[in-house]
Amino acid sequence: MAILPIIEVPDPRLKIVSDPVETVDDELRQLIADMFETMYDAPGIGLAAIQVGVAKRVLVMDLQEEEDEDGKPIREPMVFINPEILDTDEAMNIYKEGCLSVPEQFAEVERPATCTARWMDEDGKVHEEQLEGLLATCLQHEMDHLNGIVFLDHLSRLKRQMIMKRLQKARKAAA
Repeated sequence: MAILPIIEVPDPRLKIVSDPVETVDDELRQLIADMFETMYDAPGIGLAAIQVGVAKRVLVMDLQEEEDEDGKPIREPMVFINPEILDTDEAMNIYKEGCLSVPEQFAEVERPATCTARWMDEDGKVHEEQLEGLLATCLQHEMDHLNGIVFLDHLSRLKRQMIMKRLQKARKAAA
């Protein structure tokens, strides 16, 4: 496994619409393993393949919402290959979202509270479920990446500009 470099805004590759996966094979499984290692190292709860420079419709998530008796997050890795949202609820949720491609910047984004999704796992098995809460939000966020959208695109121009200025300032301070 390898930790892959994460692409950050304003890299134009984040605007690419990812291609469907044709075959679930060992090469794809290796990419998935590398994506998990990269996501956990960052740390984050979701990562789309395009964020590591691979324009394939693959994303990984692990919400790590529960902890064991030692206080360590319980990992529940999830793989979504060629995910699609079949339906969304009219009710909306607002979450303060962040993104590994927009480091240490957060903003409230409104998305449907629930969604019905279909995807394939790393074994090629098809799943179809209604998702809610953080899982629904995270899937929608990561699927946006597969369509060339970052969470900043859901914000007003003023909020987007403010976040980009803070990001540039943080990058200068780190350099």
